[in-house]
Amino acid sequence: MSKYRSKDLQEISDALKALSNPNRLKVFLELADCCRPGTKWTVDTEQSLGLCVGDLAKGVDVAPSTLSHHLKELNRAGLLSMERKGQRIEYCVVPDAIERLIRFFTKCC
Repeated sequence: MSKYRSKDLQEISDALKALSNPNRLKVFLELADCCRPGTKWTVDTEQSLGLCVGDLAKGVDVAPSTLSHHLKELNRAGLLSMERKGQRIEYCVVPDAIERLIRFFTKCC
């Protein structure tokens, strides 16, 4: 009998799948580095699209449109939270997701 619930394994699998893409891993690490988990990173589509998203895209060496895709995938995997406020989008590294990965690797190793 497994010591892991199916739901837990699915969440871990989704997170690892999202992070297995080198560009998504770079995006995640960049956001984790610039903003403590739980701190929001804001994209203002009117003013900051060329600057904030562009700067983040340059840091991870992807086009802004590709970056948007990666941010959505990280959000779907539960690693980032995303909140739309009008034309603004706020991304936040989910502290629980990091804790879940730490617990998983600590428990299995």
